[in-house]
Amino acid sequence: MSKKEQFTTQINEGYTFKGRFIILGGAMLDGACIPDTLVKIPLKTMNRHGLIAGATGSGKTKTLQILAEHLSHQGVPSLLMDIKGDLSGIAVASEGHPKIDERHAQIGIPFEAGASPVEFLSLSDEPGARLRATVLEFGPVLFSKILGLNDTQSGIVAVVYKYCDDNKLPLLDLADFKQTLQYITNEGKEEAEKAYGRISTASVGTIMRKIIELEQQDAGRFFGERSFDVDDLLRTDKNGRGIVSVLRLTDIQDRPKLFSTFMLQMLAEIYSNFPEEGDSEKPKLVIFIDEAHLVFEEASDALMDQIEVIVKLIRSKGVGLFFVTQNPADIPDDVLGQLGLKIQHALRAFTAKDRKAIKLAAQNYPISEFYDVAQVVTELGIGEALVTALNEKGIPTPLAHTLLRAPESRMDVLTEQEIGQIIRRSEIIGKYNEEIDRESAHEILTKKVEEAQDETIQQEMRAQRERARSTSSRKEKSAIEKIISNPTTRQVARTVARELTRGLLGVLGISSSTRRRR
Repeated sequence: MSKKEQFTTQINEGYTFKGRFIILGGAMLDGACIPDTLVKIPLKTMNRHGLIAGATGSGKTKTLQILAEHLSHQGVPSLLMDIKGDLSGIAVASEGHPKIDERHAQIGIPFEAGASPVEFLSLSDEPGARLRATVLEFGPVLFSKILGLNDTQSGIVAVVYKYCDDNKLPLLDLADFKQTLQYITNEGKEEAEKAYGRISTASVGTIMRKIIELEQQDAGRFFGERSFDVDDLLRTDKNGRGIVSVLRLTDIQDRPKLFSTFMLQMLAEIYSNFPEEGDSEKPKLVIFIDEAHLVFEEASDALMDQIEVIVKLIRSKGVGLFFVTQNPADIPDDVLGQLGLKIQHALRAFTAKDRKAIKLAAQNYPISEFYDVAQVVTELGIGEALVTALNEKGIPTPLAHTLLRAPESRMDVLTEQEIGQIIRRSEIIGKYNEEIDRESAHEILTKKVEEAQDETIQQEMRAQRERARSTSSRKEKSAIEKIISNPTTRQVARTVARELTRGLLGVLGISSSTRRRR
């Protein structure tokens, strides 16, 4: 049996599945696509997570696009992080091209142009349904890890949550959290320390600085109402196709803290709310995290631990996570070890450091008798990749140098007019873009402080009036006493009294001599 026949047999046996699958492309040997050797991915193992890696311009984003649109065909919704702004084209059918026809002829499958149903989401001013979550929904543990706090500081965060719960104070946004923190360390300090123990002023200062750092990356826009319901990521259209939710993040690249905060909260919410799925025939949802290094670069050790736990556990909820990045080294080893599907586009060896990184990347793939992985990965053309997946029994498939099929949708951005048309058809944008600012902890505690201040002022004014009356009364009494006690005053008083008596007796006709005779 020739090398080509051995290769064809190995690929066909390794990529034949009983259940439904996605055709990714055709297998290549010695730089040529071998007819009738299709590289497929079983839907059943798409919740085992995956990696799409490669240098800039090697075709990672188009691979992501292929997977998302074919998942949609199979009724599986997906969430795409569109950081570069070039994924919106998935909403419009491809216009076709002779090179696309030539590629598909080599693979041995026809090219069919088509669009996917799309919902645009936004964390900022980008058009789309706004994503928000309340501080309460994060919980004290996750919120502390996002801020990168130590145990003592995390304990204070727990006190803030407990205080709000005990006093029925809605904890919705960062203003609520800050106001509560300030209240229990100032006006309500005695009350709080009596109930929850002493609160360190130094630790409070550190927490406030961490929150300000988060606010400077515009995270304040993310906290609040109305909270996004993760069940809205699971919708299908009237034809049963999974809706592709495209989260537009083109203005988030310089705010990695906001991006990692959103991602962790979203994953935690999904894990908390989705029921256990068991061993299903297809995933419930697939999330593609483009520029995945942004999630990990800003993550503290505690936050990394939380991400790793979620990645390990969330697949039982029927959710697959695909990390898209330039080099596998961007992904922590504990996370990388959980990724069943690996699609490696070209890596470039310009420096000694690059060559070392390529050797390490090659070790992430199964050994192949047909490829020198470290060599092939530097020679891959645009739209080519090394692929290995998990079969339906969870066993890695043979490594295949793959000529990838072309996306059925447009490989370019939409115009503003096209985006506007899609947004106008949205069923959820009215729900999530409504501004809600109900009374919460910030307003309630501010009012309480103001009322306390007013009462203090009134008490002070009453006390001042009492002191004034008391002082005035004492001054009047003292003046009279001084007049009465003066000897001259007493002499004058006696003379006045005597003269008044004489005058009165004279009027009555009584003389002094008469008084003496009597």
